[in-house]
Amino acid sequence: MAFMSGFTPYFIAVFCVLIVCFWIQLQREKKTKESKGESGSTSKAKPWVDQDLQDDTEIPSPNQGDEEEDDPGSELDLPHVPYAPPRYAVDSMLERSRDFYTLLNQRRSVRFISPEPVPREVIDNVIRTAGTAPSGAHTEPWTFVVVSDPDAKHAIRTIVEEEEEVNYRQRMGDKWVKDLAKIRTTWVKEYLDVAPYLLLIFKQTYGIGTGGKRKTHYYNEISVSISCGMLLAALQNVGLVTVTSTPLNCGPRLRVILQRPTNEKLLMLLPIGYPSEDATVPDLTRKPLDDIMVHI
Repeated sequence: MAFMSGFTPYFIAVFCVLIVCFWIQLQREKKTKESKGESGSTSKAKPWVDQDLQDDTEIPSPNQGDEEEDDPGSELDLPHVPYAPPRYAVDSMLERSRDFYTLLNQRRSVRFISPEPVPREVIDNVIRTAGTAPSGAHTEPWTFVVVSDPDAKHAIRTIVEEEEEVNYRQRMGDKWVKDLAKIRTTWVKEYLDVAPYLLLIFKQTYGIGTGGKRKTHYYNEISVSISCGMLLAALQNVGLVTVTSTPLNCGPRLRVILQRPTNEKLLMLLPIGYPSEDATVPDLTRKPLDDIMVHI
């Protein structure tokens, strides 16, 4: 017993050292978690972070599952048919190319939109045109949501303006806000109430195949972006105006009020209508051909 009692202070000292080491390790882990949390919140404030990518608010599709559907077949399995588009004489080609350029060169982003009604069939045909765009493996990964209900339009405006005010005051930074000042745009989006139609374009990050299995949508964002370009040309062709809007951090909330499933992410919001009688646009110039083309 005397032998063991001689070691008691030693064991107590070792035990105390172990406790201190354990406490220090806990404090280090706590600081690491806090620093990660701070860096995470900082990254969310950056303007190029898409909050839609962290969107997990589920509105399930019927029979939606997590497994990926097997490739039902390539284009080689599809019947192929003859294709013979019109071929124009050189003079006609030149004339058509000039006319089409003149038409699209008149396109401008317009924030002053008339409440005058627009025929619904015209909007349908414009969207049909956008739906002819090429897409990865012909998956057609787009959904066009047309909103004309006044209450729904106002709800969209409320969400957009709430987020846009935060964007202008905090997320975008002084340089971005200064660059926007020359075109006199702010977070106030009156045209979202006024325009007869709001068109919200969603990219489908994946599809829902047979049996509820996921179907890969290749190059979905590029495909939908091409479709948006064709849609803008189609709007210009019928004399309607819009302003391209990519409302930062609004996607998840807008998706929920429009009852879209989680595989759809908001890419663009377009108010559509005729220009108002007092509409103005910034006096901008476009780069000359030599600045945008390289011929090798």
